[in-house]
Amino acid sequence: MAGIYIHIPFCKRRCIYCDFFSTTASEKKNEYIKALCKEIKSRENYLGNETIDTIYLGGGTPSQLEKQDFVNIFNTIYENYKVNPEAEITIEANPDDLTEEYVKMLSTLPFNRLSMGIQTFNDDILALLRRRHNAQQAIDAFHRCRNAGFLNISIDLMYGLPGESMETWNKDLETAISLAPEHISAYHLIYEEETILYRLREENKITEADEDFSNALFETLISRLKENGYVHYEISNFCRPGMHSRHNSSYWTGIKYLGCGPSAHSYDGHSRQWNISSLEKYIDGINNGLNISEIEELDLYTRYNDFVITTIRTAWGMPLERLKTEFGDELYDYCLKMAKPHISQGTLEINNNTLKLTQNGIFISDGIMSDMLWVD
Repeated sequence: MAGIYIHIPFCKRRCIYCDFFSTTASEKKNEYIKALCKEIKSRENYLGNETIDTIYLGGGTPSQLEKQDFVNIFNTIYENYKVNPEAEITIEANPDDLTEEYVKMLSTLPFNRLSMGIQTFNDDILALLRRRHNAQQAIDAFHRCRNAGFLNISIDLMYGLPGESMETWNKDLETAISLAPEHISAYHLIYEEETILYRLREENKITEADEDFSNALFETLISRLKENGYVHYEISNFCRPGMHSRHNSSYWTGIKYLGCGPSAHSYDGHSRQWNISSLEKYIDGINNGLNISEIEELDLYTRYNDFVITTIRTAWGMPLERLKTEFGDELYDYCLKMAKPHISQGTLEINNNTLKLTQNGIFISDGIMSDMLWVD
């Protein structure tokens, strides 16, 4: 099994915290879709003819596309790849794009999973972040999608936001839980360099949440969602039982994936590859047969580090038998040696020959994973 990620870089306007590659040059959309389809077709051998189990359209804002754009993309995929009839096919969408007409159109396409970028239900914070929707629009959009027959809906939330309090965070969680989505992703706000948000912090116009408050927000997130039947299956992801994101889980379990579009990443089990982060250079490169990507061949130690970072962050943990088989005795012994202090402190545990974070370990997971990495 393998996955395909399609990057749709277009946005009506950029949010102040976003550092993903995106553009407001919507006049290039038709030209881009043609180039994208060329890339999809040209890389048909990248995954070694494996069956496609997940397709994910991310961005940017995929909900800026029209029906014919989607039709062209899906026709290209289905003509050149073997797709599992039960494949998980996801589109990311902004709530304000999800009008009744647009949702009805999406329901006629192969999409069977929808991911809504809500972030918060607080109108003041949404305005600060320059999101294009308000809280009621997000709630209404969710119900329209449900009424249109989407039975697998994910919503994105953010915490540690400027002006956020424990009261506003609890209200966000209460509203999210009341909608009963199948999946909730919740990410702490990151102040990425070269974003408007970063500049506002540097100019002391907004204040970043401190570590203690951030941990309190995270703890509240975990307890509230668990109380309401959600499984905490990855550091930032929660789902109803059995409704985890199959596509994102492929990243954490070492499954091959193909990424198409500017800035999209690919992994074939032996190397990582990423496309250029420029719409103009991407289109020109595809149309003129120029190189649009960089490749990193992965040696044993790099693959080991990837294995640590991707497995430890999940509820499934690190299978120690696989660790030994794939990476040998030296790295197996090294990993357990570096894990031992955390096991003694109760932040890691071994159950059924699997190394996992404990509940306490989740809060310091970055430090734990860093300790276990191989450093030359």
